[in-house]
Amino acid sequence: MKRFGSLVVITSVVAACVVALAGGVTAASATSTLPTLNLALTGKTGIKVSGSEVSGAVNVAATFSGKGQGQAVLVRLNPNEPAPQALADGIAAIQSHHGDLNALTTTGNAIVVSMGAPGTVQTLLTPGNWAALNATGNQPAAVTFTVSKSASPAALPTPGAAVKPIEFGFTGANTLHEGELVRFENDGFLVHEIVGIRVKNTATAAAEIKALKAGNQKLARRLASDFVSFAGPLSPGGMQQETITAMRGVYVLACFMDTQDHREHIQLGMERMIKITK
Repeated sequence: MKRFGSLVVITSVVAACVVALAGGVTAASATSTLPTLNLALTGKTGIKVSGSEVSGAVNVAATFSGKGQGQAVLVRLNPNEPAPQALADGIAAIQSHHGDLNALTTTGNAIVVSMGAPGTVQTLLTPGNWAALNATGNQPAAVTFTVSKSASPAALPTPGAAVKPIEFGFTGANTLHEGELVRFENDGFLVHEIVGIRVKNTATAAAEIKALKAGNQKLARRLASDFVSFAGPLSPGGMQQETITAMRGVYVLACFMDTQDHREHIQLGMERMIKITK
């Protein structure tokens, strides 16, 4: 996968498997009266899970002790296998497919949340085995935990807007608002991510989209003023919702994941201009 210059932070997603992806500074947070699942990341390899481990809606609160920013990932494991075996099968599938995260889907595992740490998002936990990953470095660590079935699972708050990647584009709101609760959900059949590239104005956004489609990385870097990660790689159906805290302005949404023929999704038209307003 080609890198979007120095704007894109290299992280990894699955334990013992180096998987490059476009990540970055988290763009949002989410707080509510929901129960909280805590992910405590330490450096590049430490991770502990505590808090609510029952089904239903939760706040996922990730903390990070170390330099810079961490990357936290929640993986729902194949319910038909013991947790260690399901995790091992997922790792092996990705390794055998040269880092292609879509191979994880074939094993019955799924990336449900991929977020910056520190940060907070909301998601739904289903009963069964899960894995929490500290994907900050090239040798990420994972711990497994079990979500029990709740007799009265909490419901997610209704978001004010939604943005959903598909093959190959984005659907949903064209305008997001500061302080608005927004759902980011993979509505496609492939693994996707949602990166926001901040640009000067709508004319620059059009030029940025053209440069990304053409694979002109040099021009794309020059046109961009900043970037945020609204959601890291998510498997089909993966969902997190969060309160928008990114700066107001014009953004180009993009997905930098690779196809099997090693073209980035941006080259297949996976860009969209949006605005963040008051």
